[in-house]
Amino acid sequence: MVDHILDRPIWSALTTVHAGLARGTERAKRFAEDISPLASTPDDTVSSLAELANLIPAGDRIVMAQADPIPPLPGMHPILTAVAVQMLFDGPSPAAEGRHFVERLTAADGPEMFALATLTKPGPYAARAFLLGEYWGVKRDGKLIAMAGERLKQPGFTEVSGVCTHPDHQGQGLARELCLTLLPRIVGRGEQPYLHVFATNAMAINLYEKLGFHIRMTMNVAQLEKL
Repeated sequence: MVDHILDRPIWSALTTVHAGLARGTERAKRFAEDISPLASTPDDTVSSLAELANLIPAGDRIVMAQADPIPPLPGMHPILTAVAVQMLFDGPSPAAEGRHFVERLTAADGPEMFALATLTKPGPYAARAFLLGEYWGVKRDGKLIAMAGERLKQPGFTEVSGVCTHPDHQGQGLARELCLTLLPRIVGRGEQPYLHVFATNAMAINLYEKLGFHIRMTMNVAQLEKL
C-alpha cells in the first residue's frame, strides 16, 4: 500500500518525471538496462509481480526498493536483500567551503563516471545513469576522483545518489563538498532532496544528518536475478 509518493520511489519516478525513460506495462515498469537496474510495481499483487518478472530477460538483474517487504518474483532469485533508510533534506545545510573545484559532468564523462561507480559501488549505477539528472564531480590531473548526482525524480522531489570518491582520495571532504554543491541547486528548483543509504552505514547517515537530512523511514531493498 502506498501512502506517500516516496514509499515506492522507483514506481512514482517511472510513472511521473521519468515516464519517458520507462519500459514495461501499466502494472510493471523498469528503466532501460544501460540507464538503471531499478524496477518496480504499483503493488504486490500476483499479477503485477508476474508482469515485472516477464520484463526481465534470463540472466539480467534488477533492483527494487520500497517501504513494503519485497515479495518473491516468479522465476527470479534474490542476490541481495537489505534494509535502507530513506532520508529527507530539511536544511539548512552548511555553506560549501570551496576547497575543491567542482564541475558539472556531461555525457563525455560517462565512461569515467561508470568506472568510478563500478570501483566504489555507491549503489545501482549503469553506463548512462547521467541521463537521470545533474551530476557534479571533482577531477585531479584530468581524472575524475569523486562525484555526486541526481537519480530518481518525482514531482517536488529529487534523489541524491551516486555519491562516491576514489579510494586514493578519500578523507578530503570531497563527498561533502559535492553534496553542498548539489543540494542548493535542487532546493532552488523548488524540490526537496532525499536519498537512500543502507541502515548499517552509520558513518554515511551521520554525514547526511550533519548536512541537513533526517531519517523518514526504513526501506526494503532487493537485487534479483532472472533464472
